[in-house]
Amino acid sequence: MRPDRIIVGEVRGAEAIDMLQAMNTGHDGSLTTLHANTPRDALARLETMISMASLNLPERGMRQQIASAIDIVIHVSRLSDGKRKIVQISEIVGMEGEVITMQDLFLFDRMGMDADGTVLGTFRATGIRPRCADRLQAYGVSLAETLFANSDLGYPKEKAV
Repeated sequence: MRPDRIIVGEVRGAEAIDMLQAMNTGHDGSLTTLHANTPRDALARLETMISMASLNLPERGMRQQIASAIDIVIHVSRLSDGKRKIVQISEIVGMEGEVITMQDLFLFDRMGMDADGTVLGTFRATGIRPRCADRLQAYGVSLAETLFANSDLGYPKEKAV
């Protein structure tokens, strides 16, 4: 068998190392979910789950596995109005010393609430073009440069859906 993608519903424990090993063997486009408060917290939680496998991997080794396997972290949060919304999209760009480096690509700017209690805000680009865009282009996925343009250009504020 030669799977092109690996999709894991949710990672909760020691199986995280098996998932990373599989992702690091050429299964581009694989995905999984895990619970955390922020993209940075997700990486820390993933490290904790890897250590649950009792393989005695050094921290740097774990972090290198994570940085090599994962390109994008999408953070979905339940807002105070009860609706779930993508609030942050971050890219893992590599390692700097012992630290996994990330950059935010998109952020949800919360503006307040309307009279009905619905959270108001705008999802905007940070102006950073992801490093993985060139790889997507090689696979035939063309992303417009304007997609990543910083959208603090006076667009009307919209209701969160």
